[in-house]
Amino acid sequence: MVGSGSSEVRTPIFSGENYEFWRIKMVTIFKSHGLWKLVEKGITISETKKKKVEGSSEEEEDDEKMVAAYMQDAKALGIIQNAVSDQIFPRIANADSAKMAWDLLYGEYHGGDQVRSVKLQNLRREFEYARMRDDETLSGYLTRLNELINQMKTFGEILSNERLVQKVLISLSKPYDPICLVIENTKCLETVELQEVVAILKSQEQRFDLHTVDATEKAFSSLSVNPKEQNRSSAYSGSSRSQKNWNSKGKKWESKPKFQQRSFTNSAQNSSSSGFMKQDTVKP
Repeated sequence: MVGSGSSEVRTPIFSGENYEFWRIKMVTIFKSHGLWKLVEKGITISETKKKKVEGSSEEEEDDEKMVAAYMQDAKALGIIQNAVSDQIFPRIANADSAKMAWDLLYGEYHGGDQVRSVKLQNLRREFEYARMRDDETLSGYLTRLNELINQMKTFGEILSNERLVQKVLISLSKPYDPICLVIENTKCLETVELQEVVAILKSQEQRFDLHTVDATEKAFSSLSVNPKEQNRSSAYSGSSRSQKNWNSKGKKWESKPKFQQRSFTNSAQNSSSSGFMKQDTVKP
């Protein structure tokens, strides 16, 4: 955090990734403090000093300006040191000026022309193959696409408005096909602004959300039961259960215990076996 006031801009922490974004944010912070020229050019000492009498007011004034310049440089260097992670800090630990620290990071992470060309080519490929997923919201997809566009800008790739409009219209998911067809047939893609197209698409997304809510409410309402019918059904089921447990004379039906069933079975078997034995002993 730069400073302690609530209105101060939060300093982004650079950890080795997305250097171009970090650099843009840092330049803005330096400009807000009036330090960017100092970081970019370093402390400049006038080479055309007039010979001044030792102890004169002019010499004292120059000394004060020099001290103030070094204090501003130390302030800028402190901002850079606080804006990098502990893993990156050793790379600038020996820098004794803001310009030196800034140039060290720029030289290592900004990369040469060949490295930047490879990165830009990868971003172009990712942009060309970007498509909206079926489970992705329109806002989420546009945010993801906009991040790619901004990264390409940091490497010097500027896409035209027409190219961006075409990309959005051909890369949305299937439910957006009808509204995309309407836009293509009613708008001139060469002149229509991307913001206008996005506004139309977002209004369509809101309609999708409304239909989804209506369908959900209808589904829940079809499952709901009238309280009176529910009470009547509960009462009927309760009376049916009670009737099953009572006979016509007002006495409760009682099922026979298991031991009685076993005794009944045993007696039947005994009687059957005794009759069989009697048949064997009868003489003709």
